[in-house]
Amino acid sequence: MKKSRGSRRGTRKKLRKSPRQRGMPPVTKFLQKFDVGETVAIKIDPSVHEGMPDPKFHGRTGKVIGQQGEAYLVQVRDGGMMKTLIVAPVHLKRVEVSR
Repeated sequence: MKKSRGSRRGTRKKLRKSPRQRGMPPVTKFLQKFDVGETVAIKIDPSVHEGMPDPKFHGRTGKVIGQQGEAYLVQVRDGGMMKTLIVAPVHLKRVEVSR
């Protein structure tokens, strides 16, 4: 039998919610606003499929470099390269930068 090669391969634990957090997130998560240059953490919400980045970026931090429609352009380091992701605001979380 061939092994599955889907986009959610190997994410059984990564894309799971605890029983008390199941279901859709509050509306305020969809309406979050971020400024250009702000540091954000990518925290994928598995109940929202739209604007979801690849699961390998779950838990990474990046910098908002722009906006594309309702989504944000987030620059993340992957290996030695910088990659630009298009991510919906529901999958982003503000990070306080300590100096």
